[in-house]
Amino acid sequence: MIRARIAVAATILGASFAGATVLAQQTPQAQPSGQPAAPQMKSILAGKKFMPPVRGDANVDFVKTPTKREGSTLVTKIQVKNTSPAPIPRLKVVETWYDKDGNMIPGGDAVINGLLQPGEIATLEVRTPVNPKMAQSMMQFSHANGTVPKPHSVKTLDAPGAAKEPATKAASATKTAKKK
Repeated sequence: MIRARIAVAATILGASFAGATVLAQQTPQAQPSGQPAAPQMKSILAGKKFMPPVRGDANVDFVKTPTKREGSTLVTKIQVKNTSPAPIPRLKVVETWYDKDGNMIPGGDAVINGLLQPGEIATLEVRTPVNPKMAQSMMQFSHANGTVPKPHSVKTLDAPGAAKEPATKAASATKTAKKK
């Protein structure tokens, strides 16, 4: 008997929640009390261009400066440039060190929080505790939605909007006038 009362009470309570939900979703056409109607909700991104981030493989160019020792820490600074057509979310680089025998030594990592927009340049700083057995290192890039399978090592990164010199000079600029 008690179970039947609980079941009836639960049914009534559930029906009242469903009715309240339906009433809350209905918007009145006119305010009977004379109050002004609430303003319409607008999207935050309305009228703005939004490019979804890269999913899967991304492309980056990077410049690695020589690793320097600061006390008991090795510091490697890496400049990266997004060469993908879309933003890269949460770009990460992991530096792994190896000894002379090829055994792995734990290294450090660095992350760019947020999005790295197409053509944007950012700097990552990897900090690794010094181990006297360290001989060489390897870097591995990844991001929140995938990997960077083939990062391109370059000598310098061109800043966006920087003026470039022409690849070839005009023919008149290369010839010298003949002396008579």
